[in-house]
Amino acid sequence: MSKISSTAQPADNGTRLDRFLSEQVETLSRSRAKALIKEGAVSIGERTVTDPKLAVRPGDTFDLDMPAPVPATPEPEDIPLDVLFEDEHLILVNKPSGMAVHPAPGSWQGTLVNALLHHCKGELPGIGGVERPGIVHRIDKNTTGVLVIAKTEAAHAGLSKLFKAHDIDRTYLAITRGAPRPLTGTVDEAIARSAHDRKKMAVVDEDERDDARHAITHYKALETFGELDRNTGLPAAALMQCRLETGRTHQIRVHMAHIGAPLIGDPTYARHRGIKAYGEGDAFIQATTLARKFDRQALHAASLGFVHPLTGEDVFAEAPLPQDMDALVAALRRM
Repeated sequence: MSKISSTAQPADNGTRLDRFLSEQVETLSRSRAKALIKEGAVSIGERTVTDPKLAVRPGDTFDLDMPAPVPATPEPEDIPLDVLFEDEHLILVNKPSGMAVHPAPGSWQGTLVNALLHHCKGELPGIGGVERPGIVHRIDKNTTGVLVIAKTEAAHAGLSKLFKAHDIDRTYLAITRGAPRPLTGTVDEAIARSAHDRKKMAVVDEDERDDARHAITHYKALETFGELDRNTGLPAAALMQCRLETGRTHQIRVHMAHIGAPLIGDPTYARHRGIKAYGEGDAFIQATTLARKFDRQALHAASLGFVHPLTGEDVFAEAPLPQDMDALVAALRRM
């Protein structure tokens, strides 16, 4: 990634930001500039700018973080996959923590796409004329669980239509610091790139941001653990079931933090490590220590269900809690 700085001149006054940047950087199209702005790759001073229509003013200096070129074709890699369902059209896998879905800066190798290219060798008629798996949805690198991937153009189109129509049943399990009130409910809040940190998403006013995306998360506390303090009796942690009606970037992580129950271990949206709890004894110390040392967001894509876009059959796959989350739940129960 390289940083490119551009300062607006008097002749640029009032020009849209995406047009201004495309004129300043020879290799940058206006559509690519617009996409980079929305992704939070442009800043002015300490402030991230996410509005491509922003009118530039003389003297404004914009910093653009230009991503490194992406290799033309990922290489197949012999990486074991936990396959939950597979036919000639699509495949469902249980993705482990630490595996990125597709190659990107910092993760050019060892991704799910690399593994699928090896696993499905000779079985990919192609997506858009290229022999590659069709990624129709993603989960974060350090989130575990069920993903569906298309193997053919027809499956890719069908799955994309299902996701767009919200005809996919997706259930996640999360372990949170504290618990939301009420313990069951729905978060209906738009999400967009944070105006202050391009690596983060944030709840925003849908009427004030052109890039705001409608987002709905239904949640339910399956189990609560410990006590926040000796007076209120509020839980110190909870095992939450979250069902997505939409699928925005970091949606569950952002929504749960927004309602006061951030995911344990979340390096981006949790302000504190571990949990705040009242108690004593070895089991209490063990649980709170394990929560404090949990080194990823405690989030797992537990199940995925849909009607097969080509065969019409019901497809359902689920993956058990990974070992690290299972151990944390067990310790919290003993707290």
